[in-house]
Amino acid sequence: MPDKKDDVYGDHISHKFNDEMMALKSEFLKMGGLVESQVDRAIHALVENDSYLADEVRATDKKVDQMEVEMDEEATLILARRQPTARDLRLVVAVIKMVSDLERVGDEAKKIAKFAIKLSEEGQAPRGYVEVRHIGNHVLAMLRDSLDAFARLDSEQALRIIKEDKRVDEEYQAATRTLLTFMMEDTRNISRCMSVMWVLRALERVGDHACNLAENVIFMVKGEDVRHTPMEEAEKVVGP
Repeated sequence: MPDKKDDVYGDHISHKFNDEMMALKSEFLKMGGLVESQVDRAIHALVENDSYLADEVRATDKKVDQMEVEMDEEATLILARRQPTARDLRLVVAVIKMVSDLERVGDEAKKIAKFAIKLSEEGQAPRGYVEVRHIGNHVLAMLRDSLDAFARLDSEQALRIIKEDKRVDEEYQAATRTLLTFMMEDTRNISRCMSVMWVLRALERVGDHACNLAENVIFMVKGEDVRHTPMEEAEKVVGP
């Protein structure tokens, strides 16, 4: 359940301040939805051999970059004009950090799209697409849940996302071993399998960024930085 007692962002005497904080949250979620779509479309472009869709993903990366710049400016202006404290300050600081993570997720989607075009031009689909789809679905769910945890200020959900990161790492390592086996069986597979391995690496990084988002949600809600913190300590911060 979300921490309803802490879900008081935007409750200010100044209606203008309230509007600014709500707009900041709204724009962040809008950017999050865009990068989530970019990853989803990039995976689809790869497994469906759709170079046209991959080109669209690469082109949209400029929009993600522009949103990062605009949100950084908006958050900086709030800090300068309003000098927020306590929960409000944590929200603005966390958004600045999280926007950077979203931009990097967009970069990973762009990388996947690049390899989708490369593999499409090479023709025959290589091994590893089953693994791409599986890990892709996993990290997309983590990204979607982290944005939902932000929207609802749900630290418990954020903690569950952090725990999922270890599973993604294990799936990535297993997929890499499988592809290495394919390459050893037939050296003609090396180039294509290496491209898929880079795609898997990009997806693993998306999972890392989703985890970073979740850590910042906990910081927003609980006021504790759980980065580089053992899971047992993070669980104590979030509580029962």
